[in-house]
Amino acid sequence: MRGFAEAEFVERTARAQALMADHELAALLLTTEPEVRYFTGYLTRFWESPTRPWFLILPANGKPIAVIPSIGADLMGKTWVEDIRTWTSPDLEDDGVTLLGESLREVVPASGRIGLPDGHETHVRMPLADLERLRRELDGCVVAGDSGIIRQLRMVKSAAEIAKIAKACSIADRAFARVPEIAREGVPLEEVFRRFQMLCLEEGADFVPYLAGGAGAGGYDDVISPASETPLQSGDVLMLDTGLIWDGYFCDFDRNWAVSTASDSVTDGHERLIAATEAAFEMAKPGVTASQLHAVMAPFLGEETGAGRLGHGLGMSLTEWPSLIPTDHTPLVDGMVLTLEPGIATAGGVLVHEENIAITETGARWLSTPAAAEISVI
Repeated sequence: MRGFAEAEFVERTARAQALMADHELAALLLTTEPEVRYFTGYLTRFWESPTRPWFLILPANGKPIAVIPSIGADLMGKTWVEDIRTWTSPDLEDDGVTLLGESLREVVPASGRIGLPDGHETHVRMPLADLERLRRELDGCVVAGDSGIIRQLRMVKSAAEIAKIAKACSIADRAFARVPEIAREGVPLEEVFRRFQMLCLEEGADFVPYLAGGAGAGGYDDVISPASETPLQSGDVLMLDTGLIWDGYFCDFDRNWAVSTASDSVTDGHERLIAATEAAFEMAKPGVTASQLHAVMAPFLGEETGAGRLGHGLGMSLTEWPSLIPTDHTPLVDGMVLTLEPGIATAGGVLVHEENIAITETGARWLSTPAAAEISVI
């Protein structure tokens, strides 16, 4: 089912407002696409344009208040939000700042605190000059951090959210299974990238905002470079890593293939990556920390690849909290969705493998269909 029942947003709002009370926040001010969508269901690709700012106020009590450009009023009116305040944007003199300040003063008492997400992986989507002007407009109200409330809420998914991520994973599974249709010795890497995105769309993706990968003899140089015109050659390893979207939720996992033949080094490296992933999967359960998942994978991998982490959270954004690194001691809880992403150095570069899992009360369950230990040959 696309979208969510209204009860989903009622529950999210109630949990946020309980945390706001604990941290003495009179309102939350939200400015980014995932934050606004999390509390409203407002799903549009219009955020791709950087021209207009969008604001959502979550007061201490009651429904969210949308303060948005008039072009978005009709779509916002189809959500559960009732209080929708608009201005004509872009306005080079006052792009919603006065309206936003007035709206905040209605629900925030004098000297009250307004929470704005301010931690790692957050940003404020409005010009700095407008943020400073807003502070002046608030006349005594304090703009402070949100005490990690949004991170805490979004890190744990509902069953309905996990179902959407699982649907995205199933679409990617089917597209990956069809890669032998488009990739073989002599086909340029850029053509493989282009046609793989087409496969994802054919299999049901809404769109494919993220596709990375690489190809090279015995491994690849990195996993973030644009695809080149270089044709695939015998002995290459091809990797495709997709973050496709279904109904506003990402999957994020990859697959590796040996082109025509696999060397002993590649075969061994791939087996070690799968073993690392399986070890983390077996360990992943409530109470285990992100750092412990990193620790259980690291012995399989040898030399650091420079990736910085061995997995991360996943959901409305391609990458979310936590990070599987030695210093992230976030405990896993029922409802988290994670990627397991070990990497290994080879004579030809690196190999990276990635799977998606959900944490349940009793342990982990696969959302992506786990790859076999033996690397596939195309």
